[in-house]
Amino acid sequence: QLQLVESGGGLVQPGGSLRLSCAASGFTLDYYTIGWFRQAPGKEREGVSCISSSDGSIRYADAVKGRFTISRDHAKNTVYLQMNSLKPEDTAVYYCAARRGPLQAMCVSASYYYVMDYWGKGTQVTVSS
Repeated sequence: QLQLVESGGGLVQPGGSLRLSCAASGFTLDYYTIGWFRQAPGKEREGVSCISSSDGSIRYADAVKGRFTISRDHAKNTVYLQMNSLKPEDTAVYYCAARRGPLQAMCVSASYYYVMDYWGKGTQVTVSS
């Protein structure tokens, strides 16, 4: 069964850190672009970051630049999102998704979520004191 599974979400205080994982099963992430997206209650989904699993190219949304870091581990077939200096406005359900092919600059746009090939079910991140 081909699937993506996110983990690592939770409750954290403002200024804290979390590391999200996106593990693929049933297929290898090689040759895929993997993106992280998020959706807060009452708000539209937005792109967060994306990475090319083949050449390591990366993009970040302006809202997370300098605070979030995306990375990949080929051996574990997993992509990570390290989130530092978290803010209450980072509270959302975070989803990972994968699309076969090279990274495109638009991969951090909200609409790119809908052209991905596989999607995870999401993990909740809550930033609150």
